[in-house]
Amino acid sequence: MAYQFILVQTPAPGIAKITLNRPDALNALSPALVQELKQATEAIAADSSLKVMIVTGAGRAFSAGVDLKALNESIQGGKFSADQILIDGASFIDTMQQMPQVTIAMVNGFCYTGATEFMLAFDLIVAAEEAQIGDTHAKWGIAPKWGMTQRLQQKVGLLKAMEMSFTAKPVSGKEAERIGLVNRAVPLAELETHTLQLAQDVLANSAQTIAAMKQFYYFGANHTISQGLEKEYKTQVTINDREAFLRDFEKNKKK
Repeated sequence: MAYQFILVQTPAPGIAKITLNRPDALNALSPALVQELKQATEAIAADSSLKVMIVTGAGRAFSAGVDLKALNESIQGGKFSADQILIDGASFIDTMQQMPQVTIAMVNGFCYTGATEFMLAFDLIVAAEEAQIGDTHAKWGIAPKWGMTQRLQQKVGLLKAMEMSFTAKPVSGKEAERIGLVNRAVPLAELETHTLQLAQDVLANSAQTIAAMKQFYYFGANHTISQGLEKEYKTQVTINDREAFLRDFEKNKKK
């Protein structure tokens, strides 16, 4: 499928890479871009040959957040009068968290507000040390709709989350690593290399096991620990993608 505002590539077998491609607008999230992002993610989720999905931005930004100009409408009472971008964004997040593939946000630059909400929904996050990550909903007088108040506090704790939201001040990628907002921060020049290596580290393991564990982790994040333990114990999971690995392991043990 041809896209206008994103690029979809396969940089290595098993890995899909989506690049938000509106660099002149700092990859701001227009309704059309979000719809394309949703569609591309759904296609990747349905492709069993793909095990990892990476999303990044072209140019200086991961994304500056929702493009208010592209909405071509006023904001009243802290919400958009048109809901399609909100629906598509929520669907994109739901697809990411339900898909068997591991999702990695490669945060290369500015990442604000709605883009930060998207970032928080990825399984893993690698950021450039120079990146700027923040929640500016309060700056613009807009209430969050894609999970900011819930996921941000899960990552960094309630006090730090409220500080970031109430002051609207961003943190660097390096600081984001320190407070647990991202998995790791590396120099921008090394960002893609490190992200692809992380993807390869994931690919080296059982995709079926990872898909099951991903669902257990997200279930546990939204339920009590006792409910999570029960689900993990009682869920029957078929895992047969390690058979060749186990045969080779046993063979090598006997040598």
